[in-house]
Amino acid sequence: MSRILVVDDDADLAEMIAEYLRPEGLAVDLAHDGADPRAATPAGYDLVVLDVMLPNRSGFEILKAIRRTSSVPVILLTARDGETDRVVGLELGADDYVPKPFNPRELAARVRAVLRRAERAAPLAPSPELRVGDVVLNAAARLALRAGRPLDLTSAEFALLECLLRRVGTPVPRDALAAAALGRQHGAGLDRNVDTLVSKLRRKLGADDPIRTVRNIGYLYAAPFDPSS
Repeated sequence: MSRILVVDDDADLAEMIAEYLRPEGLAVDLAHDGADPRAATPAGYDLVVLDVMLPNRSGFEILKAIRRTSSVPVILLTARDGETDRVVGLELGADDYVPKPFNPRELAARVRAVLRRAERAAPLAPSPELRVGDVVLNAAARLALRAGRPLDLTSAEFALLECLLRRVGTPVPRDALAAAALGRQHGAGLDRNVDTLVSKLRRKLGADDPIRTVRNIGYLYAAPFDPSS
């Protein structure tokens, strides 16, 4: 049974979220204050639903603290028109976002989608590993390496990298990347969110990253040079 922590100062809303998630077979705990120690150190939880606006400590501060020690998936609850909040959240390592007000059924669907991405049992390819140049990705173990160095990726970044690696050398449209990384069909604002995730992934890949921008389309992962060809 997956354990979910919902952090929202609106006690009624948090309880309503729990009422929709528990029938999904999820164990749900609630926190209503940014100072609650479980929020910044959610050990033992499989996913955190985190409101941006909290008393005593903002959701962004909590997300920063979480990412210093954990890659647990985080879904942000943002203001209705808070595009800036959504972009900042993705920059800080959020895996998805749901703008307020929202349909609880949609949030439950987002939770299921993020958990599926984080807990994927095996990749589609026959081998459990993808090897492209000096990058190795093991979807079963959720492990990514570059030149033998582990990459600390969120579940959205991991899914984005996997999508690019599986189509190495081929331009991948932004809507396909949005669907793979965020579980969303293309729509207003998603281009910028995909660009934000790609920018973060590039930084984590380090110098000479192989991701290339394809104008008016999306991105591609450049095939490594083979001197024998």
